[in-house]
Amino acid sequence: MASHSPRFLSLTRRAFSSSHGGGVSMVQGASRGIGLEFVKQLLENNDKGHVVATCRNPDASTGLIHLKDKFADRLKILPLDLTVESSIEASALSIKETYGHLNLLINASGILSIPEVLQPETTLNKVEKSSLMLAYEVNAVGPILVIKHMWPLLKVGAGFGIERSPAVVASLSARVGSIGDNRVGGWHSYRSSKAALNQLSKTVSVEFARKKDPIVCILLHPGTVDTDLSKPFQKNVPKEKLFSKEFSVQKMLSIINNVKRDDNGKFFAWDGQEIPWSREHRHFKMFAILVWTVDIFLKWSFGTMVRVIVGSNPSLDLAIAIF
Repeated sequence: MASHSPRFLSLTRRAFSSSHGGGVSMVQGASRGIGLEFVKQLLENNDKGHVVATCRNPDASTGLIHLKDKFADRLKILPLDLTVESSIEASALSIKETYGHLNLLINASGILSIPEVLQPETTLNKVEKSSLMLAYEVNAVGPILVIKHMWPLLKVGAGFGIERSPAVVASLSARVGSIGDNRVGGWHSYRSSKAALNQLSKTVSVEFARKKDPIVCILLHPGTVDTDLSKPFQKNVPKEKLFSKEFSVQKMLSIINNVKRDDNGKFFAWDGQEIPWSREHRHFKMFAILVWTVDIFLKWSFGTMVRVIVGSNPSLDLAIAIF
């Protein structure tokens, strides 16, 4: 899809302003779980907003069908298979023809396990090429291709019809994708695919900033949420750390709705805390602050000691300041 001039963007906005003034949000991976809850809360929280919900097989999603019955005029459901780029292109074309823009894109899809196909690895001996490639294709490649094809629509939608100024791309990642936080190993396919998503999203955010596109690209860690994805692995999760879909999505929407331009390229946990890209980076910052504090203290101590021994005069004060 070609880039457009500011005049074209302005004309496009006016053409669609009367019917879609409450903003247009897209949720990719909306058939169930967190994605479906995003669709539900977006529709319920904004009585003028429109939502585009995509998934591989919409006819099989009873949750989406129920929401369509309730919000017939404001919910559009489209088929989108992350592993088939032509289906992503077709969704982008449909959104362009119907709405002309997007204010928000949420990439909510993700796979961790599929019976008889994909299971989190507990040892290197269980790593298989097919598992690595499938996790990478769905968790990393697919979401980035969605951003690629929705990019022109997001540029048009920035600051249009809603209070938030920039358009937002929010992709669901996971803390286990952090290389610095990897202390226990395992889950090779899932970890590496989320790390790839983080790097690809960060790279996209750099390009948005360089081209001065009015789009903020962030990553979100939803916490451990009670969904089909996490259900086989909830045994050792403390009750207070297992969140409902409603709670997690409410928290993440709060982050999205309050995003600022300088949040571009950042990774946030469900509670709004920024997740450093690596533990080492966080420790380096702490070490740098410690070194600066010690340096100031030593300079102050040396200056005080010299003044006590020699006495104060302008030349001495200048020499201490230079030191």
